[in-house]
Amino acid sequence: MDGGSGLNILYANTLELLELDRSQLRGDAVPFHGIVPGMRTWPLGRINLAVYFGSPSNYHKEVLTFDVVGFRGTYHAILGRPCYAKFMAIPNYTYLKLKMLGTFGAET
Repeated sequence: MDGGSGLNILYANTLELLELDRSQLRGDAVPFHGIVPGMRTWPLGRINLAVYFGSPSNYHKEVLTFDVVGFRGTYHAILGRPCYAKFMAIPNYTYLKLKMLGTFGAET
């Protein structure tokens, strides 16, 4: 969770773990700063993916746009402000949890 970031980032190795082909990437990505300190980063492309939070009985689903980067990261993905806005989620950084409205009430 990165509430300071205006991007949702997915790493290329995560794309491979999801068994998605790089041919599905759109080339409309633009460079950004701040991921690698002091350097501009060019993403490999962008991809829209359905993201689910919750359990099978109480969930929330949205389609998010991710910028795919070609270097390794500590995580599989970084969710930024676009994710929070789309899910209308409230992040709690102390517990690394999101709280949002699910199908049948609040989801954490």
